[in-house]
Amino acid sequence: MKGRILMGLAGVLLLLMFLFPMWRITLIAPQYPDGLTMHIWVNQITGDEPGTLENINLMNHYVGMKDIEPSMFPELEIFPIVIYIVSALAFLFAFLGRRSLYLAWTGIMSVLGVVGVYDFYTWLYNYGHELNPHAAIKVPGQAYMPPVFGYKKLLNFHVWSYPEGASFLLAGAVALGVLAWYLSRKK
Repeated sequence: MKGRILMGLAGVLLLLMFLFPMWRITLIAPQYPDGLTMHIWVNQITGDEPGTLENINLMNHYVGMKDIEPSMFPELEIFPIVIYIVSALAFLFAFLGRRSLYLAWTGIMSVLGVVGVYDFYTWLYNYGHELNPHAAIKVPGQAYMPPVFGYKKLLNFHVWSYPEGASFLLAGAVALGVLAWYLSRKK
């Protein structure tokens, strides 16, 4: 019974992901002492304030980076569907109450997590390396890839990249799946 409840809670945690951003990237520089913070959600990209994305795009333009437009991310349309599917699976598996399904769900979630991080890394890499050769500011050999996780100095910018609430909900859902599998073992 405990396993069923935990799997159901895992499904609920996944649905709650829509209420919080998944990731945060903050840039601080002399011209932006309060910083510019971009939030990556399951289904959108926002800034701390109106105009944040426009300001990020404006400064990135000078070094030849592409504008960040939510429409350039098919993930923002695909990821919500994936969340609904794996959440529905969590509810179905909770209803069926089979230990092997809990393990299968946890495996699926783990694979999706690895694929998601790889996709994020690939996007950041391409974004920071595929520069317009006619940019106003060119520094030979310089790439502008933000860190996937942690801190990095890019020219006069200090850049931080960290998970936010939805990422912790996702990790919590996976942990609940593991716990459901463990607690449903035969004694």
